[in-house]
Amino acid sequence: MKNETDSVSYALGYVIASQMKQQLSQQFDTLYGKDVAMALAKSQFSEASKQNFERSFDSINYDIMKSAFLNEVGYAKSYFNETTGNAYLQAAYKRAQDRKALQPGKPAFENKKKGDEFLAENAKKEGVITTESGLQYEILKQGKGDKPVPGDKVEVHYHGTLIDGTVFDSSVDRGETTTFGVTQVIKGWVEGLQLMNVGSKFKFYIPAELAYGMRGSGGKIGPMETLVFEVELFNIIKKEEK
Repeated sequence: MKNETDSVSYALGYVIASQMKQQLSQQFDTLYGKDVAMALAKSQFSEASKQNFERSFDSINYDIMKSAFLNEVGYAKSYFNETTGNAYLQAAYKRAQDRKALQPGKPAFENKKKGDEFLAENAKKEGVITTESGLQYEILKQGKGDKPVPGDKVEVHYHGTLIDGTVFDSSVDRGETTTFGVTQVIKGWVEGLQLMNVGSKFKFYIPAELAYGMRGSGGKIGPMETLVFEVELFNIIKKEEK
């Protein structure tokens, strides 16, 4: 296949044919399988069906889709099997929906635009460090203890806000520290925690790609939101400790 459109089209044709063969297995055991395939192909690629396909994916090559459908129904030949075909379509569907959600005027687009602008300006501030991944941080207080590693748990206080200052979660406000695994949190935290010594307090500026991405979280964190956290590391709990 030359591009993703071709691959999606082929996978879609195969999956539709495979599902139809299972539903109508007796008909495909006859000598008229190819004739049945041609008749079904016409019904499957109606204008209503095409509109549905195009809502789900960026674009469809209907010649390739029809070829894949006929190959599977008439000859049982395909580049895909049921597992790989469905897996490929699920991944392609998510990519297509993410691209559509990032079109101008959509919440994800606006949030990402504001976040990117914020991070670009923030990176110029004295004391702000930007890592290779795009994570930004400031050292508010430097501790002298150990640094956590994957497999450890940490005890922390944190205060999380959007870039406009809206608080979405805060152990500080609750007045109680929290404990969790170093790798059981968003990517920005996983990276950031391993930069901290016990006793440190850092401020993290986390791009959406290292936070909750397109899905957002809860009612306050929308799709593609950049997040700001103040985090204080009190203790590391090693695996062997009970």
